[in-house]
Amino acid sequence: MELLNNKFRGGGKLAASAPFPSVDETRVEALLRHFEYDVTTPLVEVEGLAEVEAFWVKDERERMGLGSFKALGAAYVIARQAAEVSERPDTRTLIGRTYVTASAGNHGISVAAGARMFGAQAVVFIADTVPAAFEERLASYGAQVVRAGVDYAASMEAASTAAKENGWILLSDSSWEGYFDLPFTLMEGYLQMAHEAFLQCRDVPTHVFLQAGVGGLAGAVAAYIRKVWGDAPRIVVVEPQAAPALQASIRAGVCTFADGPDSTMGRLDCKEPSLIALNGLARDADEFLTVSDEDVGSRLSQMAELDLATTASGGAGIAAAMMREVQAAIGIGPDSRILCFLSEVPE
Repeated sequence: MELLNNKFRGGGKLAASAPFPSVDETRVEALLRHFEYDVTTPLVEVEGLAEVEAFWVKDERERMGLGSFKALGAAYVIARQAAEVSERPDTRTLIGRTYVTASAGNHGISVAAGARMFGAQAVVFIADTVPAAFEERLASYGAQVVRAGVDYAASMEAASTAAKENGWILLSDSSWEGYFDLPFTLMEGYLQMAHEAFLQCRDVPTHVFLQAGVGGLAGAVAAYIRKVWGDAPRIVVVEPQAAPALQASIRAGVCTFADGPDSTMGRLDCKEPSLIALNGLARDADEFLTVSDEDVGSRLSQMAELDLATTASGGAGIAAAMMREVQAAIGIGPDSRILCFLSEVPE
């Protein structure tokens, strides 16, 4: 493991042209009121993971029936656009629109489900290495699936090219120079789970662990935590050792590409951070922590025994909080209250 103190905490932007993440949870709440069922996910207090006063896990595995927190991302963007077209959006509101993206996981499901909900089309580019089972799952949500490239970066480039050539809407869960509007709204959707956790926690957490790939979940949740709980919680961002893009960027003071081998934390195996997330986390996070595949993988069975079954990506934050060396390094003890996010169902 490697723990880096954030020297930019409380400061300005690292990416001058990019915005900070949204902290307006009211827009998300207003949109979700259109659903006729309770969309809230549970906050579970778990015993046996660490010797602390409280260990809370926000369980996103059943979010909107899509299996991960990503249901609050791309699908929210599409719903937001449908609401701009009609006061009563339905399955015909966005007929004629096509959303295109690249995905190695749950983001593609969110795009496909959101498009289907409002009559749009979805095209999802996946790399050659993505399992056939995921391709079939995407297709079950009505997406047109296109294999392109040997890795996520190549499939993302293919999706971007297709968007330009066909007049489609590129809907990524990352942000880069010149591409901010849609990912800003997408990250705003993630505020719903942070807002729910705020309402569900019986006390202010002392430590919050947030796993990160490009940083969307971590950036949105950290920004909202600072809004509602101020400086009280110590926020730790957790990345794979193979893909420390955020940690490397904080160390360098500028957005940095992190090259490394493949990680079993596939959803977090992102080599370049989202600029919006980077701005937010540079301001809001206290530490950036990298963990190995073994650090996380060796703790998944214990999580499963406690009804927290997930993938290495979904449980990275929980695994980091369980590590005694991490607890010692950041001052976790018997009076600590830990908050983590379990972000997806097991594969």
